[in-house]
Amino acid sequence: MLVQQNQSHFDNLRKNFTHLYYRGFSIETKNDHIRVKYHFNLSDKYNFYPQLNIPLKSSSSKILNISFLENLSFQIGMIELISYWKAACPQKVVVDAGHLCDFQIEWWKNVYFKGLGEFFYVNGIETNIHEFLNIEVNSSKEYEMEEVEVGNRILIPIGGGKDSAVTLELLKKSGFEIIPFILNPRAASLATAITSGFDQKQIFTIFRTLDPKLLELNKKGFLNGHTPFSALLAFISLLAASLSESRYIALSNESSANEPTIPGTQINHQYSKSIDFEDDFRRYANQYLTQNIEYFSFLRPLNELQIGKLFAAIPDQHPHFKSCNVASKTDSWCCKCPKCLFTWIILSPFMEEEKLVKIFGTNLFDDITLLPVLNQLTGQASEKPFECIGTTDETNMALAMTIKKRYNTKLPALLKHYHQSVEAGKQNDPSFEIILKELNRDNFVPIQFMKILKEAIG
Repeated sequence: MLVQQNQSHFDNLRKNFTHLYYRGFSIETKNDHIRVKYHFNLSDKYNFYPQLNIPLKSSSSKILNISFLENLSFQIGMIELISYWKAACPQKVVVDAGHLCDFQIEWWKNVYFKGLGEFFYVNGIETNIHEFLNIEVNSSKEYEMEEVEVGNRILIPIGGGKDSAVTLELLKKSGFEIIPFILNPRAASLATAITSGFDQKQIFTIFRTLDPKLLELNKKGFLNGHTPFSALLAFISLLAASLSESRYIALSNESSANEPTIPGTQINHQYSKSIDFEDDFRRYANQYLTQNIEYFSFLRPLNELQIGKLFAAIPDQHPHFKSCNVASKTDSWCCKCPKCLFTWIILSPFMEEEKLVKIFGTNLFDDITLLPVLNQLTGQASEKPFECIGTTDETNMALAMTIKKRYNTKLPALLKHYHQSVEAGKQNDPSFEIILKELNRDNFVPIQFMKILKEAIG
């Protein structure tokens, strides 16, 4: 992983840009859409106006709770602003758009700091939770927790990968009405929902637009990097759930998202996908937003091997899913990155090689140039890739299972190297079946949905 040395750049930017102002937001409500427009300002030098555009179904306008919409829009702005803060990392965020109590201020600082763990590490920035940011509130406008109308519906965010496809397919058995939700739809996410039996009218979509000025600043040398996108998704999903009258929001974050991955910390690079954030967000939403909608990750009890096995049993989804971040703009597989190789590995024990080649377009086990990536995934390198991938134990187990499956056959180059030099003895590991039956108890899955998971894994 390339770590940049931007500490001096970080310090200089903070001297030149001392404040990020959250000036406010406006809400436009029409019969067919809601538009939320935000206003952020960086040290009186740059203005940013990101937007959310929400097409409304015919029933949505009838259940619109304006005060809840204002509260939630304000909170979404609090997580949206971090994309603009990271450009110059000013020492102070000034909130003019609404009031935050002391607890909320500390809550947001915690989300920002942990959610920017990858950003700080990759940019070579040393700071701490006490010094990186102060939040100043200049507004007395208080927002109250609201009762919102909900029905027997489950909102399921769809990303286009294997995980949300598994959640979607399994929860169709729940007896609840399913609302597929897509933020900024792409071909893979739409195909996931449609393949699962939903038409365009049943899919709830929201469109998020970044201010292009931020991209211009990135090109000029301002700082850039990872932000806690899943935290943004959590708040936006709550908005979608309220507009669709959904009682539950079912995410698809698995147990491996809890693993610390940033060196020298106990923080996952995707902190906002972890059980810690899930717990924090549930508490925050219940205290400051609404108690009528429950947010949880349906796949949290499962490991990646179990998810891979469940996905392998959904052949209709195989031609459509895409998990590669490198090639996400073209909705394809790059076949060179850690995410591509991990996905291939985790499916290998449960799918024939020919089927995998049909999905990816090539045999990744034949590509010896992927050996450095394999070493990263299996723990043979000093650092694990900052990607949404399983643990090193899960990767090693999947490879061992694959070797056992193909023990009497000629192994492809990458798998042969691994078999001979790294994990040659694991093909006889007796724990395979145990791993496939285990459930992680650290989760918030409601009892009625846990039954579905137990039945699915046997």
